[in-house]
Amino acid sequence: MPVLVLGFLIAGLFVRALPDEGDPREGALRKVPRGQAPASGGASPPAHAHVGTCTLQQGIDAAYTAVQRMPREDVRGWLRETYPNAPEARSDGSCGALCLDVSHEDGPPAAAGAHVVQVRGEYENAETARVRFSAFTM
Repeated sequence: MPVLVLGFLIAGLFVRALPDEGDPREGALRKVPRGQAPASGGASPPAHAHVGTCTLQQGIDAAYTAVQRMPREDVRGWLRETYPNAPEARSDGSCGALCLDVSHEDGPPAAAGAHVVQVRGEYENAETARVRFSAFTM
């Protein structure tokens, strides 16, 4: 009998230690369909972009991230078209080759779920840019 009780206690500890993937309070990073991260910030990937993994970390707030590779020459035009009221993307080197921070006051369309969008571009070579896209609620 004590062996059974001890076995149930140990099994209960293991079950309790496993994360509940359906519980959004866990804050675990999970993959979401490609394009969902940019869409949360009111953007759609450019035509010639390759969107890599999109993730969501959800707790009190929601934070989406995506990494996409695209032609280097298309990055600024895509940002201007996507966020026409946002400040011009800067290239001061403090956050990568190209940076854009858009708040709910100057950028994401009303339909976007995010309050803030951050875009960080790094030039991989003369033709390709690696663009990190983050959108989150506050």
